[in-house]
Amino acid sequence: MGSWSNRVAVVTGGGGGIGLAIAEHVVGAGGSVVIGDLNAERGEAAVARLGERSRFERVDVSDERDVERLTTAAVEAFGSLDAMFNNAGVGGAFGPITEQTVEAWDATFAINTRSVFLGTKHAARRMIEQRGGGAIVNTASIAGMTGGGGPQAYSAAKAAVIGFTKATAAELAEHRIRVNAVCPGAIYTELLTRGRPEVTDAWRAEIQPWPERGEPEMVADVAVWLASDESRFVTGEAVVVDGGLLAATPRLLDHDLPHLRRMSGIAYGNTGRDAEVRRLDG
Repeated sequence: MGSWSNRVAVVTGGGGGIGLAIAEHVVGAGGSVVIGDLNAERGEAAVARLGERSRFERVDVSDERDVERLTTAAVEAFGSLDAMFNNAGVGGAFGPITEQTVEAWDATFAINTRSVFLGTKHAARRMIEQRGGGAIVNTASIAGMTGGGGPQAYSAAKAAVIGFTKATAAELAEHRIRVNAVCPGAIYTELLTRGRPEVTDAWRAEIQPWPERGEPEMVADVAVWLASDESRFVTGEAVVVDGGLLAATPRLLDHDLPHLRRMSGIAYGNTGRDAEVRRLDG
C-alpha cells in the first residue's frame, strides 16, 4: 500500500469494524488519522489503541456542521487532509415494506447516504484548497448491487452511494481527486453478526463460495489501496470485496426473512443508540 508518511486521513465510523481496520492500516503505514464516530467510548478506545498519530472527534455524520468540523480537525491537528474514508453506516430500517415508517427510512438514508455527500463535500473543499489532489473512498455494499442483499432501505441507500461515487469521480478528476467505493459482502463486524457469529457462520457457509470468512482487515486492505498512490489511475470504481457472494447471486436475507417478517423498525448498529423494534401481529 506504499508509504503514508506525512499523509492524513479521516475515517468516519472509525471506532470499530472496517473503519478501525482502515485507521490501523493508515497509522501502521506511517500516516495520521482522525476518527469520527458517534459512539465516544469506542472512538476514544480506538485512539488509545492507535497512539499519538490519531485523534477522535465525536460526530453525527448526518449533520453538516459536525462533518465540516471533522475535516477541519484533521487540518488543525496534522496540517492537511489527503484521504477521506466515508465509512460510517448502520443496518437501518427493516421489516416488510408495507410496515416501515418514513422516519426509519429517512434516518437510514441520512446515516448511510447523506453522510457520504457531506464527507465528500467538505473533504473535497479542503483538498481543492490544498491544490495537491486527494482520495475519497466510500463504503458501499454488494447490497446496493443486487436484490436480496440487505433490507430495502439499506440496499437503496448503498446503491445511491455507488451512483454518487461515479458522479463525483467524474466531477473532481480535474482537481486530481479520485473517488472510489468499496463494496463489502458478509464481513464479520457487529453490524453483521449482531453478537451471534455462529448463526452467521451457518448461512455464510451455504452461500459464499470462498471458504474463509470476511474480516474487516480484508476490506481495509482494498480501501486503503484505493486511497494510495498505487491506485493513482483508478477512479469512479465500485470494488467488490465479498468472497464471491455476488458472483453466486446471494439472497443474504433468506436466513432472516421469517424473523424479519414478524417485526419492523430501525437498527442503529454501533452508534450507541438503541434499536427501535415493533412486533407485528400474525
